[in-house]
Amino acid sequence: MHVAKNTEAQRNNPCLKEQEQSYYCLNKNGYDQEKCELYFDNYNTCKKFWGKVARDRKIKGITPYLPDVADREQVKKEYLKHYLKVSQQ
Repeated sequence: MHVAKNTEAQRNNPCLKEQEQSYYCLNKNGYDQEKCELYFDNYNTCKKFWGKVARDRKIKGITPYLPDVADREQVKKEYLKHYLKVSQQ
């Protein structure tokens, strides 16, 4: 049963790992947010990235807007490759 919940959470939240790392850091460091800033930054970057992916897919009429869990690594590679090319121009 726990696996199903985790699978559901992963499907709905592509930044679940980053979120859990942030929570773990807070717990480990007595909820001192300053000590966990890198984790928060990483989580926020992740949310922005997948938000952009979802918006782009919506504009292009691609569903689901958020790629399936199994496809996310490939989608991430494609976006990073594209944005590295654009930033080098």
